[in-house]
Order: sequence, then structure tokens, then C-alpha cells
Amino acid sequence: MMPIWVEKLVAGDTHFDKALVFATISLLCLGYLMVSSASLHVGAASMGDVFHYPVRQLMHIVLGLVAAIGIYCVPMYFWEAYGGWFFALGGVLLILVLVPGVGVKVNGSTRWIALPGFRFQVSEAVKLSVVIYMAGFVTRHREQVTEKAAGLVRPLVWIVIACGLLLLEPDMGTAVVILVIAMGMMFLGGARLKQFVFLLIAATFAGALAIFLSEYRQKRMNSFLHPWEDPLGDGFQLVQALISFGRGEWAGVGLGSGVQKLFYLPEAHTDFLFSVLAEELGFIGVLAVILLFTVIVWRAFVIGIMAETVGEKFSAFIAYGLGIWFALQSFVNIGVNMGMLPTKGLTLPFMSYGGGSMIVMCVAMSLLYRVNLEVQQKISAGEKEVHYG
Repeated sequence: MMPIWVEKLVAGDTHFDKALVFATISLLCLGYLMVSSASLHVGAASMGDVFHYPVRQLMHIVLGLVAAIGIYCVPMYFWEAYGGWFFALGGVLLILVLVPGVGVKVNGSTRWIALPGFRFQVSEAVKLSVVIYMAGFVTRHREQVTEKAAGLVRPLVWIVIACGLLLLEPDMGTAVVILVIAMGMMFLGGARLKQFVFLLIAATFAGALAIFLSEYRQKRMNSFLHPWEDPLGDGFQLVQALISFGRGEWAGVGLGSGVQKLFYLPEAHTDFLFSVLAEELGFIGVLAVILLFTVIVWRAFVIGIMAETVGEKFSAFIAYGLGIWFALQSFVNIGVNMGMLPTKGLTLPFMSYGGGSMIVMCVAMSLLYRVNLEVQQKISAGEKEVHYG
């Protein structure tokens, strides 16, 4: 017998959100093209194989899609039941990555664990575990979240511990992301505005303190504020990224014809892929990518609203959490590339080179597809229509 999802696919009754599927596939394809364009010379110089990075990225995408298919088959009640355990596993991985000999150090940061064939960035899995954990907590303790300060403090204690472990790597960007995800989900869960503002002020103060106490973070902030003071030193990466945007103009110099990626722009195929895209595809390409991410975030919140309408609170907060995550991480990466934010080391979802990031993003999107499937099935079973967006 065929699996249920295969039978539904053959029958054409998939309940797929067409706009969401289109945006996801478009970003995957466009991202692969840009990674290939940005990495051919790097592969030739460092690995002796011009196709080293494109081939590996294709493998990452295939692994991500295979994992996504598996996750799509798992019902949402499973994640609700075991969300806390997944978050605990994420915490264990954050500890393991700091153990000498286990964690892999790259560019001064220990964020990876070596697996056969590629390095896995633990923080990517932690982001997903935070979404699942917070969705379960807000669903089970909605009254505490809306009426008591303790309802906010309890989950934030564990989130702050996770942020502390991330800062030891160091990875302040991911720490900020998971903290914002948690706070955003609690706000959508009904947290009182007064308490939320207090937490926001406290988080801002903690972030400023983390910058003040770290010399390398101070250098990053200074290079962000004054990149042209040292264009060949601390400000080099941002200056080269801005030059990429300037060269791109309206329609770009053409796919594969950019020059900033040729050892001028560091991390061109990972964190600064968007700058390569801006140079080669211009304003049109930049606008297209921003619109595609906008579609994903919009559909995530629409699916969340529909889930709440049919009484699926946990699924609704999964959708909201994923929407916040996708919006924040894409905004930060694009902002860093455009000189709007300090360098954070966050990848561009579905596009940047990296095995762990690609697999986790595909899994996260599959989870959103699963939420939509169960919501649509419940709507169909109730013989009523719910339309939003």
C-alpha cells in the first residue's frame, strides 16, 4: 500500500498552499543558481574542483527534501507531545558543541559538529526546537501567559540559558533570533503589553551589555557604523558588499558575470550570497527575493489564523513561530548585506550554502505544510469553508 500522502498526491487532494509552494521552490532554485555562481572559483582554488560547492549544495537540498517528506508524514500531536524533549536535546547539543574535540571551530567560532560528509550547525536545529517548545508551552499555559508574570519568566529562563550557551560559541545572531521568536510567540499568545515591553527593554539592555563586554563585538559595531574608516581592514566585508549593490543597478551585470565574488567579498556563497545576487541580478532580483520571503511569511500567518479558527491552537503557534523565524532571519541577513545591521553570521533561508541550514529550513517548511494539511482536512471534515488572505 502507498503512504497516505502519496495516495493524496496521486489523487490531487494534497491541500497544498500553492503560493507557499511556489515561493519555496523559487527560493531553492534561485539560491542554488546563486550559490553555484558565487562558489565556482572558490571550489577551483581551495578544492581543485570547480563544481565542489554546487554538487554539495545539491546534495544538501536533496537531503533536505527527503527529510521534509518524512516530517510531512508526522502528525502534529507528536510534536505537541514531545516538543519539550526536542528542546532539551537542542540544549544537550549546544553543550556538546563546546566540548573540545567534538565541536568544530571555523573563523573563530565553535558552532558545528562534524557529521559524515558535512558539518552540522547545531544552532539551526535549536531554532526549530524553540518554535516547537514555545508553541507547546503557550498552548498548555495560555492562562498563565496572559495573566501572570511567572507565565513569561518560566520559559524564558530556559531560553536565556540556551542564549548563554550560544554566546559562548560565540553566536550572538542566533541568540537574538531565538529570543525574539520566544518573545514574539508569547506576545501572540496574549502576554500583556506592559510585561512584554519590560522584557523587550531587558533584552535590549542585555544585548548592549554583551556588545560592551566583548572586544570583537565592539569592532563589528564600529565597522558597521564607520565601514569607510578602515575599508581594507575591519570594514572590508561591508564595503565590498555595498560595492556589489552599487554595481548591480536596476537589472544587474548578468548571472555569473559578477566580480565582487572573485575573492573580494568574503563568505560570498554563505552569509553574503544576497550581495552577489544584488550585483548579478540587480534591483529586480533583490525585489523578487524580498517578495518571495514576504509571501512565505504572509502564508505562515494566514495558516496560523486558520488553525486558530478551527481550534488547533498548537498548530497555530507553530505557524506563527515559523513565520516570525523566517521573517526575522531573512530580514537580518538582507539587512547585514545592505549595511543596515551589524554582521551577524546568519544564513539566508533556503538560499545560502550550508548543509545544516538547508536541511533544517526544509524540515521547518514541511512542518508548516503539515499544519496547513491538517487544518484543511479539519475544514473539509466539518464541511465549512474558511478563507483568509
